Amino acid sequence: MPVSTTDQRLLEGREPGGWVHSDPWRVMRIQAEFVEGFGGLAELGPAVSVFGSARTRAGHPTYELAESVGAALVEAGFAVITGGGPGAMEGANKGAAEAGGTSVGLGIELPMESGLNEFANLGINFRYFFVRKTMFVKYAEGFVVLPGGVGTLDELFEALTLIQTGKITNFPIVLMGTRFWAPLLDWLRDTLMVEGMLSPQDLDLLRVTDDVAEAVGWIVTAQAERRRVAGFSPGS
Repeated sequence: MPVSTTDQRLLEGREPGGWVHSDPWRVMRIQAEFVEGFGGLAELGPAVSVFGSARTRAGHPTYELAESVGAALVEAGFAVITGGGPGAMEGANKGAAEAGGTSVGLGIELPMESGLNEFANLGINFRYFFVRKTMFVKYAEGFVVLPGGVGTLDELFEALTLIQTGKITNFPIVLMGTRFWAPLLDWLRDTLMVEGMLSPQDLDLLRVTDDVAEAVGWIVTAQAERRRVAGFSPGS
């Protein structure tokens, strides 16, 4: 496991002027990561990105929920994309793989994690968070967000920001676990919205449920609507 990460070395900038000599060469590595990601996922087909805590152990209800989500997405015709790590990510990859689908793991260089979980049957490892994040969004028809920590919240709020600002086409963001997410939704509604820092339509971008079939159904419906608007025939 690395003592420091490539992102850390890029961003810390502690040597005045040193970046003039080193950072332009890093651009080539960043470009190579984008090329590898685009090349590896270009023919993936419809997919959904699933997020959740790396600390959730096998047998935990959230891990089992992740398995169910992964399997249900595959049965609905989607590949499943996760961060490729342990915990809920592993659960979603496991459910997808055991359902006979494409189970994608997009790994990241981190001091506390090493390698992809065994259930990712298509894996790409990244050094740079921002390259990896692009892949989560670019190839997804929707996000399913399971209970998780700051990394999960980062992905959730980045997606919300991108949709809110029109940087990406609106797609479903489904929060799995009503009890877990209720305090966050209450804070968004009762604090940010009351203070005028959030509009009702922003909060409407989030859907919350405990029902896997309902979650997948929202994504399927949104996919069909996008295809209708784009002029795709049902069989295309």
